[in-house]
Amino acid sequence: MIRVRMCQKDAHYGGNLVDGARILELFGDVATELLIEHDGDEGLFRAYTNIDFLAPTYAGDYIRAEGRITKIGKTSRTMEFEAWKEIQPRPDINDSAAEIIPTAVMVCKATGICVVPLEKQRNTK
Repeated sequence: MIRVRMCQKDAHYGGNLVDGARILELFGDVATELLIEHDGDEGLFRAYTNIDFLAPTYAGDYIRAEGRITKIGKTSRTMEFEAWKEIQPRPDINDSAAEIIPTAVMVCKATGICVVPLEKQRNTK
């Protein structure tokens, strides 16, 4: 799990909308950590098998990205990811106002496959 504030440089579209690729970048970071924990190696992200963008993300939002390994093959690791908006800016109040969202909003979920070559696997659980 990682938590990151989307900043102004993450805003790619009008209205401070963050590009969905930024969320996928967070999933990649989560996958890397999971592979290090499981295999002792960063591995490689092979493919996403499913991506669903469910709600917009804006500059100033705090996003929690989390993942888990759901299937372990000889070299492949299938993972599920979720990204949740937990804090949002409140520019309607003032330029530095923000609030914790009482019920976090899922902004994206995805499934992906990573690989760790046999010769690089060290501490398989």
